[in-house]
Amino acid sequence: MNIQLNGRPVLTAARTLAELLREQQIDAACVATAYNGTFVPKSRYDSQQLEEGCQLEVLSPMQGG
Repeated sequence: MNIQLNGRPVLTAARTLAELLREQQIDAACVATAYNGTFVPKSRYDSQQLEEGCQLEVLSPMQGG
């Protein structure tokens, strides 16, 4: 299916957010995610289904001052 990941098109076989993160080699423990603009808690990564054309933002926290 075709999705948007951080603003870029991605073709994926993943069906859930957790599968997508593994497929893209993204450490789920170190990121925050939004699905179509809505925050997804880590506890829902395994159950969050992906849909054709969905928009995902995956962000790593940054330290600064």
